[in-house]
Amino acid sequence: MVIHESAREVPVYHEADICVLGGSCTGVFAAVRAARMGARVVIVEKQNAFGGVATSGLVNIWHSLYDTEFSKQIIAGMTWETIERLQRLSAVKAEEKSHSVGYVLNTEELKIELDQLIVENQVKAYLHTSFVSPYVKDGELQAVIVENKSGRGAIRASVFIDATGDGDLCARLGLDHRVSSHFQPSTTCAKISGWGASGEMQDDVTGNDQLIGLDLQEARLVHREEFQLPEGFGWGRHVPGTKDVYMYAGTRVYHANSADGEQLTAAEIEGRRQVRAVMDLIRKYGPDNRISLVSLPSYIGTRETRHIDCLYRLSGDEVLLGHPFDDAIAYGSYRVDIHHQDKPGLTFKYLDGVQVYVRPGHPHEIGRWRGELQENPTFYQIPYRSLLPKGPYANVIVAGRMIDVDDEAFGGVRVMVNMNQTGEAAGVAAYLALHRSLSPREVPVGELRKQLHAGGSIIL
Repeated sequence: MVIHESAREVPVYHEADICVLGGSCTGVFAAVRAARMGARVVIVEKQNAFGGVATSGLVNIWHSLYDTEFSKQIIAGMTWETIERLQRLSAVKAEEKSHSVGYVLNTEELKIELDQLIVENQVKAYLHTSFVSPYVKDGELQAVIVENKSGRGAIRASVFIDATGDGDLCARLGLDHRVSSHFQPSTTCAKISGWGASGEMQDDVTGNDQLIGLDLQEARLVHREEFQLPEGFGWGRHVPGTKDVYMYAGTRVYHANSADGEQLTAAEIEGRRQVRAVMDLIRKYGPDNRISLVSLPSYIGTRETRHIDCLYRLSGDEVLLGHPFDDAIAYGSYRVDIHHQDKPGLTFKYLDGVQVYVRPGHPHEIGRWRGELQENPTFYQIPYRSLLPKGPYANVIVAGRMIDVDDEAFGGVRVMVNMNQTGEAAGVAAYLALHRSLSPREVPVGELRKQLHAGGSIIL
């Protein structure tokens, strides 16, 4: 059954050169980089704050900005600029030479810093505003329809950057895309006070601080049926500037696609139920821990949904072997990290060939995914082509976790410090396309890399 909605006229809320849909750090960095070059930019975000999973999802870590040997910095740009801004507020803590965590953030302070970046760079912002549909005329994407407290309206632009995470603009344009049959499951994080025996002791793989009189990973296995907790993988970090407020990421919502409205609703409810269940377990079997729930995310931590078919699909082999690209616009060293749908735990694949399967409560299974090499790669690259959707709409660029990568490559490149760089590249490319009267597909990659470097990005 369908209902036919009457045609309507909608006001044009704003006209700009570039429209960014999605206000994660990826989206904000795209908007700011384009605005700094002189473009008129508008950004649309459905939540009440910028920052995406880092802020609305409570995930308070960014990974290392160095290669795997910690000898060469490979990431700078707006990620490093934002870290420096947070350092002035004592709102970030570095973890030196860690393959698991590079920086721990106070993500409430991050919200305000992102606000300031938007305001300082004169980006027109719409919060509490949902993307509804594209407006296509004569085969050309000319505007997007949005809706907020003011009603429904249009935003016109010349270039559009889809930084929605789920690739909503591309999907509603009918562009080819896919969802893996074993996409990585989502996690509901929580900030909990009274957590930890010392506030300092961290496991170097999971980050779980010790609780008083309770091994949480073991207790979750022993009592999982009592509290209806699936086997999973938990980690966390204390919030900088606090003594006992801990960001705990220990839930697993399996087989729920966050790009589906009904499944997303069920996932949100199940994720919060699991947070309560973990806390009830601690209260019963670790009563000396005086824990209290401080905050829950406004959006479940979604790892993976749609991937948009682009001009190039980055493969796992290219990531794990550090394949070079002439059009590289982003770099990373975070290991391939696959959270499984079909079994508990996760698999780490490292660039030196080591593979580790981690299942809480069981010994790590350590092996190799490849043989020894004379020299191991120390970082990998993301090509610009993986940000350019196939299809008829040449004025669209994607940035963030929906870029075109295979399942294995996604396990490494998906983390925030890597995706932040795709936003910066999209913003600079959008400006160059406008400035030279080209489509983003026609932007000379040499000029793109040159301008990224000029704006503070590391280009190798």
